[in-house]
Amino acid sequence: MMQWREGTVVRETGRWAGAVEYAVEVSPAPDATSDSWRSGTRSGPVHHPTSDVAGEVRALAYPAVVGEPRPGDRVLLNVSALARGLGTGGLALVVAVPDRLPADPPPAAGHIVKARYTPQQQMFLAVDEQDSPHHATLSDDPSVRDGDLLGLPVVVADLHSALPAVLAGLLLDRPDARVVYLMTDGGALPLAFSRTVATLRSTGWLAASVTVGQAFGGDHEAVSLHSGLLAARHVLGADVAVVVQGPGNVGTGTPWGFSGLACGEALNAAWTLHGHGIAALRVSGSDPRGRHRGISHHSLTAYGRIVLGAADVPVCAPENPLQQEVLDAAEELSLAATGRLSIVEVPTEGLLDALAEAPVRLSTMGRGLDVDPEPFLYAAVAGRHAASLVPATPT
Repeated sequence: MMQWREGTVVRETGRWAGAVEYAVEVSPAPDATSDSWRSGTRSGPVHHPTSDVAGEVRALAYPAVVGEPRPGDRVLLNVSALARGLGTGGLALVVAVPDRLPADPPPAAGHIVKARYTPQQQMFLAVDEQDSPHHATLSDDPSVRDGDLLGLPVVVADLHSALPAVLAGLLLDRPDARVVYLMTDGGALPLAFSRTVATLRSTGWLAASVTVGQAFGGDHEAVSLHSGLLAARHVLGADVAVVVQGPGNVGTGTPWGFSGLACGEALNAAWTLHGHGIAALRVSGSDPRGRHRGISHHSLTAYGRIVLGAADVPVCAPENPLQQEVLDAAEELSLAATGRLSIVEVPTEGLLDALAEAPVRLSTMGRGLDVDPEPFLYAAVAGRHAASLVPATPT
């Protein structure tokens, strides 16, 4: 159930492409004994949140969805995740600025609805729909219509925090590579939630982004991951595609109940479309949860049980006991996958320096590069391996 609050915007505290953060003074919870609340009669039981949300809180608004609040504006907020103390989505979200609605956007082409049948569904021009100027490329060209990525390297990773690390390893060796990010809908749906992507785009580390499925807000929209990959290759001219869900990985502590399971399906898509799939391992030497130390069970399940075709699994050329343990476990994974997964040892020279110089702060589950370098190193070796597959630029 969604937990609502009303608040008043105090000040703007930050902004990046597609999102603005505010300090908002939140009114106390609606009075359960009151006959009405602002817009109408309330009846039935009132379920209070785990902890009350009142006073000044951080709130995020997407101007393309709700308009742009100003100090003094009354705003309606969704505080469900904040009230539960969740790390994923643990802030208030502006649902509406009811006293100053945004103007209607100008008429535009496109009829693909995302966040479908939710109160905030939106309509977009998708790269693969009939109104798109790229529809003919994706429908009439025989090789594209039949689904051919022409060997495009496709790096797949579990956590959004892996994205800058993949790019650090890739661009260290091929700074001229044109990289397109495909955000799937396992985590955040609005790409604008990711300050990481905004920075990677503004610094040129990413050439473009494509939001697929129910995710939205990329430079291009696509109905499916398959058409998004084809657009990355044939519309955007990608040298490498990187597929990672948005921020907010979901896990339940059960073998099959986690959103990163889609990594296996993404590699299947790359294989089906004649791309070169590269499975970035999720590895940690410091995660307090045993199931995520060494190679995470997320990678073991997604790659070992879901992947149906060929894919490469880059690992660090071992320099310490943990890296040797990961190599041994990866080789067992390859054997269990009956030859579908190829283990590739990749040297790590220069990668830690490249990671330290990334334009965004590296952090996964609250741990940075200095505390737990392994998650970032294993993402970086996946990027370095992808770089080795990019054809040399003619001189």
